[in-house]
Amino acid sequence: MSPRFDVPRLSRSAVDVLVDAGVSIGEQPPLPALIEPPLPLVTVPSDEPMVPVAHRRIRVLGNYWHAGWMHARPDCWLRAATMQRLGSVADSLPDRWGLAVYDAWRPLALQAELFAAAYADPGLPPGFVAPPVDDPQRPPPHLTGGTVDLTLTLDGTPLALGTDFDGFTAAAAAAALETTPGPMRELRRMLYWAMRAEDFVLLSFEWWHFEYGTPRWSGITGFEPIYGPAEPAAEHGRLS
Repeated sequence: MSPRFDVPRLSRSAVDVLVDAGVSIGEQPPLPALIEPPLPLVTVPSDEPMVPVAHRRIRVLGNYWHAGWMHARPDCWLRAATMQRLGSVADSLPDRWGLAVYDAWRPLALQAELFAAAYADPGLPPGFVAPPVDDPQRPPPHLTGGTVDLTLTLDGTPLALGTDFDGFTAAAAAAALETTPGPMRELRRMLYWAMRAEDFVLLSFEWWHFEYGTPRWSGITGFEPIYGPAEPAAEHGRLS
């Protein structure tokens, strides 16, 4: 059987987890207007090394590996500065809270595999999975090592914030719950503002998808893009 986007489900409904844990969450600042900007070219890519995702308050879930996608890998990598910022996000969260990473750096072969599977559905709007473009000036976000798919954890349990990971529906849009008061909305806001404080930007289609140093990050922040395509080497996390 071919792997599916909705298997495995490694996160639980946030409402259920909050109830079980006896935790409530207060109102968070609203999300700002989220845009999808024109993407500039990467002209002077950084040679910043890749490092494993490892932090005491970050779980690595490895969704695609566990789902059995052909080109998925069991390890999880980010650029060094991106990982440092992600660790700062985790450390900024209140006690009992943390992060869980569904996916981070992604090889081009896996990007092609996911894109073909997603857009085998002709009714899926563009934007959910980036095309597997083999152009160093226009890299897919995950190929750069500056992109991470993640969620919050409570007492180590990953939370589904209104949809599961890779739930390619209108409900996955980051602002889909902005007019619906409740804990799901507040948790999406909490995740956004924690990530934004470390200069990550959000893909408006997907509440779980954040970027740093990529062309999308450049288009939103106005800074030059930092990262082109990357690949972890076999030793020490250095670019090959």
